[in-house]
Parts: sequence; structure tokens; C-alpha cells
Amino acid sequence: MKNRFLYKISKPKQYLISFSLIIFVSVICFLLSYLIGYKIVALILLLTVSLVAMFFDIMPVLFSAILSALIWDYFFIPPRFTFTIGNAEDMLMFSMYFIIALVNAVLTNKIRQIEKEANKKEEKENTLKLYNTLFNSLSHELRTPIATIIGATDNLQIDNSRLSDHQKNELINEISKASLRLNRQVENLLNMSRLESGVIQPKRDWCDINELVYSAVKRVMQNNIYQKIIININPDIPLFKIDKGMIDQVVYNLLYNATLYTPENSTINISALCHIDVLKIIIEDNGHGFPTDEIKKVFDKFYRLNQSKAGGTGLGLSIVKGFTEAHNGTVRLENKKDSGAVFTIEIPAETTYINNLKNE
Repeated sequence: MKNRFLYKISKPKQYLISFSLIIFVSVICFLLSYLIGYKIVALILLLTVSLVAMFFDIMPVLFSAILSALIWDYFFIPPRFTFTIGNAEDMLMFSMYFIIALVNAVLTNKIRQIEKEANKKEEKENTLKLYNTLFNSLSHELRTPIATIIGATDNLQIDNSRLSDHQKNELINEISKASLRLNRQVENLLNMSRLESGVIQPKRDWCDINELVYSAVKRVMQNNIYQKIIININPDIPLFKIDKGMIDQVVYNLLYNATLYTPENSTINISALCHIDVLKIIIEDNGHGFPTDEIKKVFDKFYRLNQSKAGGTGLGLSIVKGFTEAHNGTVRLENKKDSGAVFTIEIPAETTYINNLKNE
């Protein structure tokens, strides 16, 4: 990052910084010239040119190399304060200094160019890999429910008279489940698009957390899950000023994720607390937990666990993180000591104890 930052400095500023640095080092060496010989000064100036070459363009570096060579000759090589060089050894040393400084500048610049090209190639490969991952996920996640809807609809239209009421209801249920699955993937893509745009802003309004959680749980249970969801929220919990749509999506994604990665008949607990104007939502299960080496990656975009089930785009938890951070909140994942995992959401928000006031 530092290298890239300095590389963005304009060309005139690079010349100015190079000039100032060479002059500064030369002045220090001149003041200490009674302690160090002019040969040591050559090494110090050469090191300075090398540092400049690590960050700036080739022309400012060549300028630094030439300037440092002339300063070394005029102020340090005997006889001083003249461009005359007294003996053949000093002349050879000066020539070698000049050549080494120029070669160092050119080679360092060449290395930076190769590194830049390598970084571009790596970024291109990562982008292609990410595209393939997304394409493969979407091709499955979108095609499967669409195919289900088309197949069930065709059966209802073509063989409607031959189908029993039970068969019709099964086809309708398949259409409903496929539609919900398709809608979930479209919502995830749209939400990720909003986060990627960088302009997402929560529309805060007073929200009943009990109502929000029960609504999210109801939607999750429509997926015909095999886990038991237990809600533990104090009825007197205050209202919170949050973006209801975003936090509803956060809770739903966490619950849905828990149903995907816990065994049948597992228990999922969800609780909400108010702690000094901070909304704290805890979702925990008694499943197998997460691999410890993957916990830090689960919130990354398009990341899916190595042993995860087929399907899914890896967007659910990254949306949880994005929507939570849009509220200036935090989300963390931890494995329980016995078994299972715990997701903890903490969101600073205005609260009101209006429910308590009504009872007074």
C-alpha cells in the first residue's frame, strides 16, 4: 500500500522530493565529513538513490543518481569544491559510482514494472476465478428453481384433468418452494449490489424486535426445516431505531444459514437484548460448529465452507456483515465449548421504553 501511494505522487513532486532528499543527506554527510571519509559518503549517497529508486519513476531516480554523483565529486572527493579528480583511483571510483547508481535505478524500476505486471496478472486470475465461482453457483441456484417452476407449471397445464387434488397440491408446493428459493437468491444478489455500490444508507425508524424476529422465523420455517427454533426475547424490550428491512435480512440469513449447517432435530436459539442503547442479537445452535481455520473467512463474499452442501452462492453471511456494519455494528462468530456455533450481532441504536411507560 505504501509503495502504491508513493507511486501516485505527481512527477514534479517526485523530482522535488528526490532533490530534497539528496541535498538533506549530503548536508548531513558534509557536517560529519571530519568523522567519515568520502568513500563512506559514496555508500550513503548510493543507499539514498536506492531508496528513491524503490518508489519513484525512472527519470526522477536518474536525476537523483546524477545529482548525487556531482555532489559527491564537488564536495567530498579531493580536491574538494572542484570537479577535478586528483588521482586515477578516485576517477575509477567516481566512474563506478556513476555507473552503479544508473544501473541500480534502471534495474529497480524494471523490477517494479515486472512486479506491477505480475500483480495485474494475479488480479486478473483472481477475478476470473471469482467469476467462475459466481457463474457456477448462480447457474445452479437460479436454474434449479426455474426448472422446477417450469416443470410443475407444465404438468398442471397439460395433465390437469388427470391429476388428483393431492398431486396438484404437491406441484403447487414445489412451485412455492422454488419461487421462495429463487426470490432468496435474487434478494441476495440485489443486496450485495447495494453493498458493492458503497452508497447504502440505513433508513432508521422505530422497530419492534419481537415482531421482526417472529417474522423472520416464520419465513425460515416456510422452508420445511427439520430443526427447532426457540425464541427468547423479553416482551418489554424497548423499540430500536434501525433499518427494519436490513436487520430482518440479517436475522433471516443467520437463521437460514443455521438450518443449512446443523443436523436434523437440532435446536436453534435466538435471543435479543438491550444493553445501554445497543441491540444485541444472539443466534446459537447445538450443531457441529465451524472449522476453526475457516471462521475468519465465513463472512467473505462468495466464500463457502469446504464441506458445505451443493448449491448456494456464499453471499448470505457477507450480506449479514455488510448490513450490520452499515449500522456501525459488529458481527462475530464463535464455536461453543461443547458443540455448536454462536453468532453475535451488536448494533448501537436509539431506544425507547415506550412499552414500560404505557404500563406506568
